[in-house]
Amino acid sequence: MKTALFSLLACTLLFTGCTKQPECPPPPAALKTPPPKPIVKADAPILTQRQPLRITVVGQGVAPCTGSCSPEQALVLAKRAAIVDGYRLIAEKVKGVYVQGRDYVHNMMIKSSKVRTFVDANIRNANIVDTLYKDGLCEVEMEVTLHYSQLSY
Repeated sequence: MKTALFSLLACTLLFTGCTKQPECPPPPAALKTPPPKPIVKADAPILTQRQPLRITVVGQGVAPCTGSCSPEQALVLAKRAAIVDGYRLIAEKVKGVYVQGRDYVHNMMIKSSKVRTFVDANIRNANIVDTLYKDGLCEVEMEVTLHYSQLSY
């Protein structure tokens, strides 16, 4: 009896395992979204000889939480952090951001994921337009004007 039941089960698995599963139907055309249109043409230069390009950013810096410095020093440190953040934002807009990612997978599960971003640029002649202090936060508006003659590859 056991062998008959076992052979019946084996035959059932053998014949049902070999059948072809139906494929998923393709998604309807209404759900497909068209690719986004580029804002700037690929072959059109952004910086031309006739018109300079002005880049404006707002850098933010926070006063340190430790009580080891006076309130005046905290404001100066917050402003310096905001200026450095502004330079970083200008460099990201001018030269772009490099992104490196690394995932460690063990037993088909991600154990760790690391993303590193960095910018490589030299920024000069950036002007501070406005400085605003509010609740320990310093915001610095900075701008830099790029001319075609300053362009170097």
